Amino acid sequence: MTQPSHTDDSSPATGMTYALGQYTPAVEAALAEMSDQRVMARIWDHDHTVWGPTPGEITNRLGWLDSPQEMVGKAGELEALAAEVRAAGYTQVLLLGMGGSSLAPEVLSKVFGGGSLQVLDSTDPGAVLAHANRLDPARTLFIVATKSGGTVETLSFFRFFYSWSAAALGAAAAGEHFVAITDLGSALEEMAGRYQFRATFCNDPNIGGRNSVLSYFGLVPAALIGVDLPRLLERALGMRSRCGADVPPAENPAAQLGTIMGELARAGRDKLTLVPSPTIASFAYWVEQLVAESTGKDGVGILPIEGEKLGPPAVYSEDRLFVQLELEGEDAQGTALRALQEAGHPVVRLRLRDRHDLGEQFFLWELATAVASHRLGVNSFNQPNVEAAKRLARQMAAEYRETGNLPSVESAPLTAEALRAFLASARPGDYIALQAYVQPTSETDAALLALRTALRDRYKLATTVGYGPRFLHSTGQLHKGDAGKGLFIQFTADDGQDAAIPDEAGAADSSMTFGVVKAAQALGDRQALLEAGRRVIRFHLGSEVVAGLERLGEGL
Repeated sequence: MTQPSHTDDSSPATGMTYALGQYTPAVEAALAEMSDQRVMARIWDHDHTVWGPTPGEITNRLGWLDSPQEMVGKAGELEALAAEVRAAGYTQVLLLGMGGSSLAPEVLSKVFGGGSLQVLDSTDPGAVLAHANRLDPARTLFIVATKSGGTVETLSFFRFFYSWSAAALGAAAAGEHFVAITDLGSALEEMAGRYQFRATFCNDPNIGGRNSVLSYFGLVPAALIGVDLPRLLERALGMRSRCGADVPPAENPAAQLGTIMGELARAGRDKLTLVPSPTIASFAYWVEQLVAESTGKDGVGILPIEGEKLGPPAVYSEDRLFVQLELEGEDAQGTALRALQEAGHPVVRLRLRDRHDLGEQFFLWELATAVASHRLGVNSFNQPNVEAAKRLARQMAAEYRETGNLPSVESAPLTAEALRAFLASARPGDYIALQAYVQPTSETDAALLALRTALRDRYKLATTVGYGPRFLHSTGQLHKGDAGKGLFIQFTADDGQDAAIPDEAGAADSSMTFGVVKAAQALGDRQALLEAGRRVIRFHLGSEVVAGLERLGEGL
């Protein structure tokens, strides 16, 4: 492996080094081209032609460039809410959201929160009921977060937990246990007024969901768990300055990282493998959505790999780019990464001085992903394939309302032989996506990790894991929009219990359950993948999820 082509150790606030080997000339040429074309200055000028010929879903999605600066003056307002909530005796916060509305709060909670903030982004009835069973209604604050104000899953969560709160506390008191984050004029803003929410925060509508971490969507939850908002935003503003319009691409951290991502993806290294230190491991959840949904369309895409424990060089093909995020004083699999670099794999290293450097990283990755999308020739801000699965899920749910039954789909035999037969079609550069429409638990996490590791080691293919329907708001766009490199393994299971979704918040009538919604989403996504020409197999795990996953893995 060649020595790093660029180091920036003299600038600890930037903290990025990289070793690209044979790809160094292509990256250097691309950076020079970006300089000639004034790409960074055009991004800051909100020039839509950086990504596409028309301004639609571009010029109205660039508010995140200024959100760190805009939010500095609002930190006091958010800290006042946090103080008010603590004084009122609240000890737990449950955020109800999906995708861009939930992933950043989950990162901040895991890194800073100490367990006081939890996130619900699963329609699995067991997941919903687990929160209901552990929470004290009198001491719980709910954040209802959706940009559009109409996200089906989020509003279902709201109706369930508002009714749950009203039953315990009375309708007159229930509303003060809710806070809304949404866009101005959305249905949720109206609903928050009608149900007398404690507070409503209307976000800049020119910020898309996956770029909303340094806006109300990320900072309201952050304030409630005691994050030092001025410090976090100061770090973000520092990175914003270092990535400014006048900073040459060869010295601009976002231009460098984004160009590396884009050029290496064009060269076949399109599996962006994230290697974070344990304390900040959850940061990779957020990067996964940002990169996959921004780049995965029009037959191209960068597939983020998160949650994978590094293996020896022998288990990897030549489709990886490794990015280490190392928190000072905490190892990020450095020994394994050095072995991979010595074997010829390109490696980028990002250093964080402390947890608040996540402010830097949020902004860096947002701008770098926009740059990578430019290099790939795609619109970074739309999601043209997301609606297909939603439309089909709605059709499945409508059929249930009319007939009382969902469409029947045959599952493959729960055997390693069936799995191996399906994977026989794998080609170099493919990836395996495990899609688990089951209750997220630590035991299931471990079983899925064991299975994905066995698959990687046997087939030398990148593997991902996503719980449904959460991943539909994250990697789902790439699954249907990339070049068709995925082999999709869908898992379903029996629900030990179900939970009714009230037709109206506070009302008793219900025509749908969370179990039916989850099943309809699984069916809809499977059909959308098939219609997109993707390779899909479905396994039903019955009532023994972990045992079923272990049975498949034993044959590998």
